[in-house]
Amino acid sequence: MKVIEMARRLGVTADTVRFYTRIKILKPGKNKTNGYREYSESDYNRLRFALSARQLGFSVEDIQEILNHADKKKSPCPTVRRLIEHRLNETEQRFAETQQLRERMQQAAIEWSQKPDKVPTGDMICHLIEEFAQ
Repeated sequence: MKVIEMARRLGVTADTVRFYTRIKILKPGKNKTNGYREYSESDYNRLRFALSARQLGFSVEDIQEILNHADKKKSPCPTVRRLIEHRLNETEQRFAETQQLRERMQQAAIEWSQKPDKVPTGDMICHLIEEFAQ
């Protein structure tokens, strides 16, 4: 199948198919008649897998590592478990940082609602931010 056919089947853009081809997750053949890339059912399955993995937070590098195991006929499951634990830890850390930021923003919004507007001076641009950051 051609790029556009693959894209339509998976509900993605042709650029998405080209991206995964460029990074060698997909390995299409060439049509001898017209030189167009021809994607196989195997390419379709690999891209479907990659898209599913991306939705779970796996990076492109993670996906390549998983596919390398599968290509060597080795179970990728231990790698998948290790990677998802790592991604989960990263996500939990980012979530905690985001919660802390949210609390600081709420605190700032409350404090700033009671403060007057001021014009910038040579030393200060916006007193709200600069006084809060101290």
